[in-house]
Amino acid sequence: MTNPIFVALDTVEPAHARALAEAVAPHVGGLKLGLEFFAANGPDGIRTLADAGLPIFLDLKLHDIPNTVGKAVAALAPLAPAILTVHAVGGRAMLEAARAAAPAATRVVAVTVLTSLDATDLAGIGVAGAPPDQVARLAGLARSAGLDGIVCSGAEVAAARAAWPDGFFVVPGIRPGGTAEADQKRVMTPRDALAAGASVLVIGRPITAAADPAAAARQIAAGLQLDSASA
Repeated sequence: MTNPIFVALDTVEPAHARALAEAVAPHVGGLKLGLEFFAANGPDGIRTLADAGLPIFLDLKLHDIPNTVGKAVAALAPLAPAILTVHAVGGRAMLEAARAAAPAATRVVAVTVLTSLDATDLAGIGVAGAPPDQVARLAGLARSAGLDGIVCSGAEVAAARAAWPDGFFVVPGIRPGGTAEADQKRVMTPRDALAAGASVLVIGRPITAAADPAAAARQIAAGLQLDSASA
């Protein structure tokens, strides 16, 4: 993927999602569709967005017993997502089942610590240590289970890349300078995240909530020295 920018289309409206996709397509590398879109529109909605011609990142964060996750991934396989997420805390057997059921061309990545969480939040659910400690533990688990990479914040991606040089690292919580953090607690600018080792930059509201989403996407891409031919 030459252009690392994946736009998070956090909407339930297919027409709105399609309009955004068409507007930003010349300036981004893919589209991220999550639970709210999938719950409202199902596989047919995903196919509609895939027709826009950009790779699809299906961010469903699957987490269940291995058999259930394996069957869910197999059911999603006809959609041919470029990237698919599962939760690392589901354990080795679940991660292995997901990878085994996914198409070879789909990168299966494990969510480590959500960017909306900090050390206090982790302590509240019984996880000792700071987010980097938990990310390192879960990255090691994902790697040993044969996954392609992980989802982590920009604060952890440099260490993760150093430990897993050929891993694939999805970094959400990307905020260009001067934009609001909203519900994210661990954020980083696009340029800094890419320099730290990110493979994919997930950017939502700084693009989708902008008065001109196409211009916002173009400006972010320009800041990364990307041109429209790399999308």
